[in-house]
Amino acid sequence: MSVTTLVFDAYGTLFDIAAPARRAAATRPDLAPIWPKLSEDWRRKQLEYTWLRSITGAYADFAQVTADALDWAMEAQHLTDPALRRDLLALYDALDAFPEVPETLRLMTSRGLHLAILSNGTPAMLASAQAAAGLTGLIDTTLSVESVRIYKPHASVYALVEAQIGAPPHEVLFVSSNGWDIAGAARFGFRTAWVNRSAAPQDRLPDGPLHEIPDLTHLPRLIV
Repeated sequence: MSVTTLVFDAYGTLFDIAAPARRAAATRPDLAPIWPKLSEDWRRKQLEYTWLRSITGAYADFAQVTADALDWAMEAQHLTDPALRRDLLALYDALDAFPEVPETLRLMTSRGLHLAILSNGTPAMLASAQAAAGLTGLIDTTLSVESVRIYKPHASVYALVEAQIGAPPHEVLFVSSNGWDIAGAARFGFRTAWVNRSAAPQDRLPDGPLHEIPDLTHLPRLIV
């Protein structure tokens, strides 16, 4: 059975999550030596908090999780400026897309595929990010964990694809830059493509990617 539906993770796959700290550092010399660590800690705690909240049943939406993670990351770097916090959160709502994303999405649409986002982000966050990155109109369906109130890689999140789009798992190619997300999607039954932008080792998890690509320019060759 051929692929009919491409489902993309959003953060780190379509959108550059390092952009907020990097852009803030461009106008704040004090951030220049620390912004990579600030960004790394922010992302790490953001993911950890989604997993811990899922395990403990203490759901909070992704906007709250993102703010909480930033607070931790800023404190770790001894940053206490409320204006910087506001600026970073605003920049997170206006993320850059990776350079190849718009043209790749257009090409996939021209092949008759249904394009969807499946993300931990809230609907408002995802709409804002798509608008800021110029992707509005290139994605057919945007799915958020808000409707099930638990985070990836819980199976109920991946089940949203068939429930809301009608595509059975074997017709879906799930695309993500996160190895743990790929593992969850593969275990659910999706075909998977891991976007390994940093040439990282593959996660030691039971279900690995069907495909591994360095960026989305390689995606078209996977659709046959």
